[in-house]
Amino acid sequence: MNSYYQDFLIRNWQKGDRTKAAAVISYVLSEYGLGWEPKGADRDVLQVEECYLATGGEFWVIEHQSQIVGTGAYYPVNRGEKAVEIRKMYLLPSVRGLGLGKYLLQQLEAAIASRGFQEIWIETASVLVEAVKLYENHGYQPATEVETARCDRVYVKFLK
Repeated sequence: MNSYYQDFLIRNWQKGDRTKAAAVISYVLSEYGLGWEPKGADRDVLQVEECYLATGGEFWVIEHQSQIVGTGAYYPVNRGEKAVEIRKMYLLPSVRGLGLGKYLLQQLEAAIASRGFQEIWIETASVLVEAVKLYENHGYQPATEVETARCDRVYVKFLK
């Protein structure tokens, strides 16, 4: 992935991004009163190679003026037919409201579809109001069986 949205660069994760990507995610979680869980729900951010790259997924970072300001990722899951889960879709407050989240979601969906996946799952928390609205406005349907402790919502979208 190497794509531009306005003056934001969306690119593939590199080893040197680990600490900065984790800091972005940790910051956004704390902003909403959610905890950073390096041994639990956020272990995958610290182990991108094993959790994403080795499993057939992708992990992207969003750069603005050489600073990481967001992340987005997905990996295959055993939840349905040719299914993936979108994970770690976070943007710092300073870059929200510009259409970047919508663009990022569309790019993730396009990459997922191009690789032959048929279902996209997303888990989130109700307090992440902007994320919930984004997913619901883009065809994600409420589902059941949340697997991540800090999440209380799960959505699915079926690709054609």
